[in-house]
Amino acid sequence: MTFVVTENCIACKYTDCVSACPVDCFYEGENMLVIKPDECIDCGVCEPECPAGAILADTDDLAKPWIEFNARYAELWPVITQMQDPLPDADEQDGVADKLQSVFIAEPARHAGVQA
Repeated sequence: MTFVVTENCIACKYTDCVSACPVDCFYEGENMLVIKPDECIDCGVCEPECPAGAILADTDDLAKPWIEFNARYAELWPVITQMQDPLPDADEQDGVADKLQSVFIAEPARHAGVQA
């Protein structure tokens, strides 16, 4: 089992999960994070840390479409190891539907590794 980041992270990108992760398995895109499944040790400490509730166990039915998504983008984006400020409109974007189609940016973070 692993954990995955789901759609509600898009345009929020809270990084509370990053500071809780003991194995640095989070990877950073321009407007969201993903978890590299073969690095996640299934400890579960990240899930309750996410203010947007965007992290789910891969056994959750809502997580199924996000398993391959996380694996794919973790190969393309840089690792993130330090907590950063969320995106400026994070609170307003929390809970907005269909963000994958409307606001997702597939590019890696331009400021990867910069601490807030």
